[in-house]
Amino acid sequence: MRFISWETIFGIVAGFGLFGYAIFLSTDNTAIFWSVSSILMVLGGTFAATMISYQARYVLRTLKAMIGILIPTQVNPATLFKDVGRILKWSEEVRRHGPAVLDEKMEKYEKKMDVFTKYGMSLLTTGYKGDELRELLTEFSESLYERSQVQVGVLKTMASFAPSFGMIGTLVGLVIMLDNLKADVSQLGQGLALALITTLYGVLAANMFFKPAALKTDQKNNMNRFRNVLMLEGFVMLSERQDPLRMQDRLNSFLDPALHFDLMSEKKD
Repeated sequence: MRFISWETIFGIVAGFGLFGYAIFLSTDNTAIFWSVSSILMVLGGTFAATMISYQARYVLRTLKAMIGILIPTQVNPATLFKDVGRILKWSEEVRRHGPAVLDEKMEKYEKKMDVFTKYGMSLLTTGYKGDELRELLTEFSESLYERSQVQVGVLKTMASFAPSFGMIGTLVGLVIMLDNLKADVSQLGQGLALALITTLYGVLAANMFFKPAALKTDQKNNMNRFRNVLMLEGFVMLSERQDPLRMQDRLNSFLDPALHFDLMSEKKD
């Protein structure tokens, strides 16, 4: 299991690396592209406007989500295949001993279970079945998804704020430049360049940080949602004690064709 999303780190390093290299090839005075005041104006303004727009807890969760894009999602074809195998194994035990056998699973693996699986198993052991179980699990799955999508909305809002504050910073820089114009006309070009740096930072922040983070977070949320739907179908069929082969065919519809489960071949082996 990977703990770092190397492709994300590669994208960040490659993006800024190529951008920096292009600047290095274009000018000998690379220092003009560095401005602490411009960074503070863009990031500070973006953060302040976001805090005004959303409750603080959502903004703080969003900052965690930005760090979270460096961690790969645990949902992939291989883990989905394991989930199907786990459900089919549980189905054999439930058919023999009833849903109460899942209590032992919860006590043994509770710390390793995700929130949705833990909730689904608790409903099963309580005695919910069929449509009633499906309705509860669907509402819970959608609730998890909607809460996680708030962070995507916040990131998209930050992506829209950043270029605006970059432009505001440029206007502030132009005002300062024009005020100093009467003192030294020779500094006009340098002052204009520094004023435009803030707009550059705003566009970079939006397109290299906030928008990619929003898209990556949205992708992770949808993958988790897809996995929860798979588990939901499994729990409903477990509650109805359906035949393992029927469960297999239903759950295989969620998997990559190359990773379809085959109970018959396993029994032959």
